[in-house]
Amino acid sequence: MEVCVVFQNQLIVAIGVFSVTYLIIMSEKLNRTAVAMVGAFLMLILNVEAQERAISHIDFNTIGLLVGMMIIVNIMKKSGVFEYVAIKAAKKAKGDPWKILVAFSIITAVSSALLDNVTTILLIVPVTLVITDSLELNPVPFLVPEILIANIGGTATLIGDPPNIMIGSATGLGFLDFLVNLAPVVVIIFIVTMLVFKFAFRKHYECKDSNKRKILQMDEHRAIKDVVLLRKSLLVLGLTILGFILHQSLGYESATVALFFASILLLISKVDVEDIFLEIEWPTLFFFMSLFILVGALEDVGVMEFLAEKLLAVTKGDLLMSTLLVLWVSAIASSFLDNIPFVATMIPLIKSMGVMSGMNIGPLWWALALGACLGGNGTLVGASANVIVSGMLSRHGHKLSFMDYMKVGFPLMILSIIISSIYLTIFYM
Repeated sequence: MEVCVVFQNQLIVAIGVFSVTYLIIMSEKLNRTAVAMVGAFLMLILNVEAQERAISHIDFNTIGLLVGMMIIVNIMKKSGVFEYVAIKAAKKAKGDPWKILVAFSIITAVSSALLDNVTTILLIVPVTLVITDSLELNPVPFLVPEILIANIGGTATLIGDPPNIMIGSATGLGFLDFLVNLAPVVVIIFIVTMLVFKFAFRKHYECKDSNKRKILQMDEHRAIKDVVLLRKSLLVLGLTILGFILHQSLGYESATVALFFASILLLISKVDVEDIFLEIEWPTLFFFMSLFILVGALEDVGVMEFLAEKLLAVTKGDLLMSTLLVLWVSAIASSFLDNIPFVATMIPLIKSMGVMSGMNIGPLWWALALGACLGGNGTLVGASANVIVSGMLSRHGHKLSFMDYMKVGFPLMILSIIISSIYLTIFYM
């Protein structure tokens, strides 16, 4: 009897701590990392979890993969390669605004898939602002598509968006699994999104011929700050991507690959190691670790099993209905909430559904990835890339309001989820 009372108390405390933590994170009134850390340690202080058990919930493969890619990108950007590629692409487009947007969108999509979407946005936005200033055009019609494409491109691979990293680490799905299962639909969504901008916003991509000539006068070679570092960085990035492709067959975790090549680049690049480590996004990493503890506590007290039972009752164990439910709930939720804590909550929930129903939950992972990553396009707070661009625009003297973004982003997000629904139904049901 006493055991039941203690367990019931733990259940109430766990749900209470998680709910309050989540609500405060959603409010954005306080720093999300600090809030998540307080919530995680309250689980320990209030005896919901023992310290050793809490630490066991942290997915260090996810953390290691993020650290490795952050190191590689932070070293690589010092060479100036991203600015070089952007200016070169603008000149190849002969200063034509629409062609420049297409070129930048392709660069954004590929970079988001191979690096990550937040890093890509941080690198591509400053160059875009330089180009739009030269063309004397409003940068918002250029940056909104880049936000959307960054989140779309990041959906295609294991390393492109944090939700995919979390899903891959929790399930053992590798780089090629994500590429084969998600890249086809991502390419379709990319094309459709660009066509919408082409026909619905074409008036925003017109400028004077004299401004086009300004672009042609730019010297991309001046963007390269260190040729030797550039060569070393490109070599290591190529080997890292090859490692991701082969890591399952070689028997290595993705974090092992990322950290190994990151350490190699640290060794051969002759950069200041302390400076590189200072540039790592430590708040993001501690946010992840805290979320793993919070969700792990819910899992241990049986909340995930209970929710899985309710979901199975709604879908009656039907694979198609379960897949579409996960896709649409993930998309709508990720439009208004941070997709990282949402995915951290959904992973053990889907696992419990698989155990209880015996169904093949493979399609549910692709539904979760598509919903969480593409759903971030719905609103200005749906993904980190969106918030970053809004802030950069504000500092540049332009305003991107919540409603102005949502008028464009939300319909396009819904369109991408409809395409994803058709794709999942045809190929997995």
